[in-house]
Amino acid sequence: MATLDYVDVPSYATRLRSDQANHDLRPAPKVVTSLPRPDHSPVRNTSGSPTTQPMSPSKAGSNLTSMLLSSALQLPANVPAAPRAQGTKKGSSNLLSTRDPLSIPITTTNFRRFVAKSGPIFWLQDRVEEIILWKRSWKYTVVWMAAYGFLCYFPRLIFLLPHAVILGVMLVWHPALRKGESLDALPPRVIQPVPQTQSSEGSADWLANIQAIQNLMGAVSDALDLAVKFVPYLTYSSPYSGAILSLVLATFVLMIPVVNMLPMRTTCLVLGLLPFFITHPFTQDTLIPTLQAGLRPMMNAWRFRALRVVDDDNLEDKHWRAELRVVELWENERWAPGSASGSEESSRSEGSWTKANLKPGERKAWTRGQDGWSGVSDDGSGEVSSNLTFSLGPGWFFVETEDWRPDLEGTWVGPGGADESGWVYTNDAWLDPRPNPLEEWKSSGGMTRRRRWTRRIYYSPPPAV
Repeated sequence: MATLDYVDVPSYATRLRSDQANHDLRPAPKVVTSLPRPDHSPVRNTSGSPTTQPMSPSKAGSNLTSMLLSSALQLPANVPAAPRAQGTKKGSSNLLSTRDPLSIPITTTNFRRFVAKSGPIFWLQDRVEEIILWKRSWKYTVVWMAAYGFLCYFPRLIFLLPHAVILGVMLVWHPALRKGESLDALPPRVIQPVPQTQSSEGSADWLANIQAIQNLMGAVSDALDLAVKFVPYLTYSSPYSGAILSLVLATFVLMIPVVNMLPMRTTCLVLGLLPFFITHPFTQDTLIPTLQAGLRPMMNAWRFRALRVVDDDNLEDKHWRAELRVVELWENERWAPGSASGSEESSRSEGSWTKANLKPGERKAWTRGQDGWSGVSDDGSGEVSSNLTFSLGPGWFFVETEDWRPDLEGTWVGPGGADESGWVYTNDAWLDPRPNPLEEWKSSGGMTRRRRWTRRIYYSPPPAV
């Protein structure tokens, strides 16, 4: 990428590319950039990296709550007791979020109480997931589908739901039904003991509540991170906000007569039963994989173009006025049988995909060339650590507003492309590329895969002296 720095080139001139080899004797400057982060990529992480081992209940002491709060809460000095109350009018009624002042002892006490008493909440969550995801017998899910369909055609019965819930709980805990006896066989005025609703600290149920809270916090954070990506398009922080507003207004007007023509009961029935059909085992194991196999190249192309639109939206004016090119990097992994790390995916395949499984003398974990032999080291010449050194021509820089992106199309490998995460699977000798691994490769004990990462660079010539 030689540049003509001995003449003054006008800013409005078009830079022509030369077909001749670069004979510039000046060394290209070294540009250090971070490696692609598969765990932060916009696709599912399938690297199979070992996860943190769960804590054993026998090793968890009674001070687990204090450990969690001390490591999670780092309050600054002179913290106000009511952060949200600053600037509010005096005499205004306190909300639930500002009822008690900010205090570590109150936080610790309430957290301990919530952990001990949140068992029924997560029990109900598990039962709902079992019904929707067909985890229990199909009879349970079909009964609930029939009950929902009955309510759709007789919506006034919704007012009887509180009575139905109370009757259901009392019938479940009825002594005659729990012991399998008749009502006449019970002695008169039998008072049943109150069921335990609070788990003792350090017990298995208490630790299960901690695990459920941990996973719920992660799920809520993931959902918020996903929603935050769309906030700029709704708050006029993107040039596409005006087009989105026009589209929403136009579709809103068109939907008004359509909504009036839709049968409400049938619509609610179809929309309510649709999740059950989507989560059915036949749909998940047969129908969706079949559709994905046929539509995978087109879907990957759409996803890649959608991500490119997001990156283009974040470009600055200096990037649009400059020449853009793409640099590439390959990620290589090997499958090892019988070395599952404990995750559900690895347990099903009885093996794991990691870079640590690469054999000595073969391609490195990160390579700059498609052949796999131009590896990069800690100093920029072999195996990579946390940073990567690129030799860019004078005036070339990485686009600051974007990071490495996985190549979801896999056009570099030819027909077939890559899977939904951009991986291309090969045999033990890194040959015969396919979008999915073959069972014969797994039985032979040798499989490999590689993924192409790309990042854009732009040309910004130094100012003329």
